[in-house]
Amino acid sequence: MYYLKKAKLFERVDGGVVKCLVCNRYCKVWPGKRGICGNYINMDGELYHLGYGILSAIESRPIEIKPLFHYWPNSTALTFSGFGCNFYCPWCQNYLLSFTHPKGDEPKYKPQELVRAAKAYGDEGLCASFNEPITLFDFLLDVFSLSKKEGLYGTMVTNGYFSPRALRELVEAGVDGYSIDIKGCTGLTKGRALVNVDHEEVFRNARRLLDLGAHVEIVFLIVTGFNDSDECIEWVIRKHLDYLGEDVPLHINRYYPRHRWKEPPTPISKLLKAKDLALKEGINYVYVGNIGSTELESTNCPRCGKRLITRSGYRVLHYSLTEDNRCPRCGHKIPIRGKYIPHKKYLFI
Repeated sequence: MYYLKKAKLFERVDGGVVKCLVCNRYCKVWPGKRGICGNYINMDGELYHLGYGILSAIESRPIEIKPLFHYWPNSTALTFSGFGCNFYCPWCQNYLLSFTHPKGDEPKYKPQELVRAAKAYGDEGLCASFNEPITLFDFLLDVFSLSKKEGLYGTMVTNGYFSPRALRELVEAGVDGYSIDIKGCTGLTKGRALVNVDHEEVFRNARRLLDLGAHVEIVFLIVTGFNDSDECIEWVIRKHLDYLGEDVPLHINRYYPRHRWKEPPTPISKLLKAKDLALKEGINYVYVGNIGSTELESTNCPRCGKRLITRSGYRVLHYSLTEDNRCPRCGHKIPIRGKYIPHKKYLFI
């Protein structure tokens, strides 16, 4: 049984067809059919969110695992996910969730249940993650509007491929932290993955989020045999600076074989080369993830080089910023959203 809710963003087309306006796929959905994400269905010329409240996972997780390194450091977020996606990357780490569509017999939750759980576990906020969260758009609006009223922050781990109108609605609902995956580079990727995706639109959306006052961090998973050419890496760094500027963090992450993509893991030398290039070109905060390096996941002052935040195992071990988020040695302002949560114990639910 589904909790059907009429979708907020759609328009009618000829012959009973409707156009979904949630993500940049802008699916045209025929009567009785679903869009590409499997969560929206055309019922008698109206679009309904049939994935409303159908969740695949609920966990309390550290914010650093998203990764979000400059957002509410050392906090935890009640993290939840649904089913389906609008990309279907063949190397997806969570393909058991993302490549599955809601059936209607899964556990169902109301927004207030998630908010109550977050408060019970002592989380500072909530995060939509694991599968692509935009597939839960109408549910997200209700969850984050309620959590905002309760003083909890709202975040998403997303591919950023949603419509400008959906983006604005999410920010207004209380989602002000975004870990955005940039998957590739327009015209420069190899193979047949994500061939119809405009990767530059992801940067445009990230810019729109910044303009609306949200916090953004970019994650670039360098996938062997897809987006690992020097030209593609240079394109990502250039677009990051052009659209987002020097102070938006860039996470360069290592790929591992998963699902249908069997190429070997990204060479660490390639990750380090990309990091060095990003720093040379002027990005102030560049991290290398998925290799378990404290050195490469810690924050140094871009002006004087002082170690300011030490991270290990998705936790903050040392934090030495001033109360107004400045380097105590040289006074350089470090972009941090929210409060640092000291001495917080973390436990998986």
